[in-house]
Amino acid sequence: MSRTWSTFIAVALLAVQLCTGQKVCDIWSSAGSVVQRGSSFRVYCTFACKNLGKIYSSHPPTAQSYEKLNSSTIYHNVVDINNTRTFSCQSSCRHEGEPCGVDIKSGYLPEQPKNLSCSYNVRNNESGVVLCTWKTGRDTHLQNSSILWVRTVSENHTAGPEAFKVSGKGGDSLSTSFTRSSSVRMISVWVQVKNELGSSASAPVNYTLRDIAMPSAPVLGQPECSSRKCTIRVEQLVRTPYLEIEYRAEAQTWVSSPFSVMQMGQTQVLSISSLEPYRLYHFRARSRFSSGVWSQWSRDISGWTQEEAPAKELDVWYTEASSDATSLQVYWKEPTFSDARGKIICYKVSVYNQRSNMLAANISAGVRNYTVPFCADCEVIVWVCNSIGCSPPSKITAKNKKAKLLQDVKVTADNHSVAISWTKLRTTTVAAEYVVEWYPEGQKLEQLRWTRLEKNANHCVITDLKPAECYEGAVYIHHNDGSVGQNRFTGVISESVPTAGPSVQENVDGNEVKVTWTEIPRGQRGGCITKYTIYLENSGGHQQHYSVLASKWTHTVQGLSPDVYSLWVTASTAKGEGPAGQKVKFYIKQETQYLLIVFVLILVITLFLLCLWQCSAVKQRFWGVFKCLKLDADLDPANSKWAKECTQEKGRMNLQLPQSDCSVAQEEEEPILVNIEELPNQSSEIRSPSDDSSQVPPETSLSPLTEQTTQLYPLTTYIKSFSHDSDSSDHTQSSMDTNSTVDYISSHRQGGSDEDDQEEEDFLEMDGFFPSHNIFMVPQGFGGKLTLDAVKINCTDFFQNS
Repeated sequence: MSRTWSTFIAVALLAVQLCTGQKVCDIWSSAGSVVQRGSSFRVYCTFACKNLGKIYSSHPPTAQSYEKLNSSTIYHNVVDINNTRTFSCQSSCRHEGEPCGVDIKSGYLPEQPKNLSCSYNVRNNESGVVLCTWKTGRDTHLQNSSILWVRTVSENHTAGPEAFKVSGKGGDSLSTSFTRSSSVRMISVWVQVKNELGSSASAPVNYTLRDIAMPSAPVLGQPECSSRKCTIRVEQLVRTPYLEIEYRAEAQTWVSSPFSVMQMGQTQVLSISSLEPYRLYHFRARSRFSSGVWSQWSRDISGWTQEEAPAKELDVWYTEASSDATSLQVYWKEPTFSDARGKIICYKVSVYNQRSNMLAANISAGVRNYTVPFCADCEVIVWVCNSIGCSPPSKITAKNKKAKLLQDVKVTADNHSVAISWTKLRTTTVAAEYVVEWYPEGQKLEQLRWTRLEKNANHCVITDLKPAECYEGAVYIHHNDGSVGQNRFTGVISESVPTAGPSVQENVDGNEVKVTWTEIPRGQRGGCITKYTIYLENSGGHQQHYSVLASKWTHTVQGLSPDVYSLWVTASTAKGEGPAGQKVKFYIKQETQYLLIVFVLILVITLFLLCLWQCSAVKQRFWGVFKCLKLDADLDPANSKWAKECTQEKGRMNLQLPQSDCSVAQEEEEPILVNIEELPNQSSEIRSPSDDSSQVPPETSLSPLTEQTTQLYPLTTYIKSFSHDSDSSDHTQSSMDTNSTVDYISSHRQGGSDEDDQEEEDFLEMDGFFPSHNIFMVPQGFGGKLTLDAVKINCTDFFQNS
C-alpha cells in the first residue's frame, strides 16, 4: 500500500511539473529532510523529460547507485545515515536545466535534562536572583531550544508557569537566572528541550527560597600585618551571621582560622593571629545566612608578616681541614624558613680561646662552610643573622676524650637507600645525641652531609644517595660528659663492576719499574673500589699480577730480568673486576754499570802489577816462588851471580850451567865457552883499550885492576855474546844508549843459525831496542834465547820521568 502511495505522489508531482513547465526535475526523501541517525530511507528523483538522469551525493558530487521506479522516476537507498548529507538529481535531456537537490540532516532526539538545581542569591533585603543550572545530556547534532518553566508560590496565590528561553548549545550544561521578590516563599521549576525530531522535559523541582538563599561573596581589603597577626577589612551587601576566613602560606593548603570581629560602621574588621614571622599569606572569606548555603569565596588577597630574630641555633658540624689538626672546616645547614624568621643577611663565625678572640668573621648568606684556626682549648661559635637580630650561638669544642665504640654497626643498601643500624652501649655515661655523617669517597671537605638523631635512636636511613657511588661515613655518639665515640662505615646503592680501567704511567729504574695510576672517573667506578690489580706480561706471554690496596695508587715491581714488558691495571669492586685500563710497554736493559766498574778495577790492578813488575826485587821474588813454572827460561850469563864469580880469570869465563831444581833434561853436558869483548864508554874518563876490534884474542880475561877502576859493564854499554860455534863469533856489535841502566848480554842458543840472529837483531832495531822506561816493553825471552833473570830497573826513576 505504501509503495502504491509513493508512486501516486511521484506521478502527481510530475504532472504538476509538466503543467507548470518550470522544473526539469524534482527530488525528495521518503523520511523527510531531518532523520534519526542510523536510520535508512529512499531519495527519489523525477525528471520532466523522457530521458532519465542520475542521483549524486557528497562533495564533490559522486554518482550513486539507483533503481528505476517508472519511466520518469528513479530512487537511491540510503542505509545507516550518520551525518548530514546532500543529494542532487542531474537530468540527461538535451535542453538540460538547473539540477535539483536536497539537504538531509541527521541527529538525535534530545535527552531529558538532569541535575536541575537552583540557588537564591540575595542582593538586598527586597529581592534576589534565582540561578538554575542543569545537564543537557548528549549532543543531538541538531539545533536545540531549551526553556526553563517557573511557577511561583506566594503567601496568598500561585503564579505561572513562566517560560525563560535559553539559547545556544552551551556544552554539557546550561543555566539561566531570573529575579524574585523576597515575599516569594516557594518556586517550582522544570526544563523542556526541543529540536526538529522532538522534545523532552525534566521532572519539576520545588524549592523553598530561604533554604536556597545565598549571600553575595564578601569583599576583602588589603591586610595589615605584624610578625604574628594580620587585620583585614570585610564589606558585605547584606549582613550575615556567619563569616569564614581561610589562609595559607605559599604552596601550602588552605587553613580555616578563628578570628575576632570588630564592627566599624558598614564594615567589619577581622583580626587573624597565630601566624609565622616573615611569611607571605593569602586570605579569602565567605558568608552564610542562618539558613541557606555558603556564598562564593571572595577574591584572594595577600600580605607579608614582619621579621623576627632567629630563635633556633644553627645545625653545625665540622671536620679537620689539615692533617695536623690546626684548622677546622666548619659546616652549617641553612635554617628553614620558619627558623630563619626573616631574610638571612649573613653568618658570623668566631674562634675563642682562654686568652682572646682569635677570629671574628662575617660570611655572606650564600656560604655554608668556613675554615677556622683551631687549638686544644679553642671554641668555635656560629650565628645566623637577619635584619632584626641573630640566632642563639652554636658551639664547637674539642672532643679530646674518647668514648667506647658502638657495637654491631651494620650497613644495608638497596636500590633506593642505605640503612645504618647499631646496638646501644651499656655504659655509665648517658648518650646526648647521635650524629651520622656521609660523603662521596674522597670528597669529605667538598660534599660532607650529616644528620642529628635523638639519644634513643639506633638506626638511620639515608635516601639522597646516587646509585653506583661509593660513600664513606661515620656514626658519632656524643655523651653528656663530653666524650665522643666514632664508628666508620662505607655504603653504595646498586653496585656494579667498574666500566673502565685506570690510566697508567711507568718509571723504569734499572731492573725495577714504579707503576703509578689515576683514579677511575666517578661515573665509571660502579661503587666502592676494593683493590687494584697490576698485570705484567713479558715478551714470551708469561703474566704476573700484583694486588694493591684501594687506598694506594702506586706500586714498585722489583727484580725484573732484561726483556720487553706490557703493563696494565684493573680495578675491582665487591661485584667483580673491571676491564683493563691503558696498556703501556717498557724495556728492562742489560746492566752495564757493574761491568764498567769491573773493567776499570781490572785495568787499575793491571797497571799496578805492571808497575811492580819493573822492580827487580819483585820480579826475583816472583820467579823464586814460581820458578817451577818457568820451564823454558834461559839464564842471563852476564848478570847472573855465577857469571860474576867466574871473572877471576880475565877475559875468560867458564860457563857451566847450574843444576836445576826442576826435572828438566840437560841439553848440554859440555861447558860452553863464550868470547866476550868489553867495549868502553865513550867518555873522557874511560879510555878504550883498543880501537881495532879485529885484534881481539880468542880468549879474553878480565884483570882485577880493570874491575876495580872501571865499571865491569858501563851504563851505556851493550855486550852481545855469540856462540863460539857461530861463523860471526869474531864480530862484536855495540849499541850505545845514554839512558840505559841495564847491561845486557844476549842469550846463547845452542844450534842457533844466522837467520835466528838476524831476526833477533831486526826485532831489536824495530822498536828501538825497547826503551828501558816503557813499562809495556820489558825485555822478554823469545823462543829459546837467553833473557835477563833480573832486570835492574829503578821504579822511582820511572815515576819521576813520568
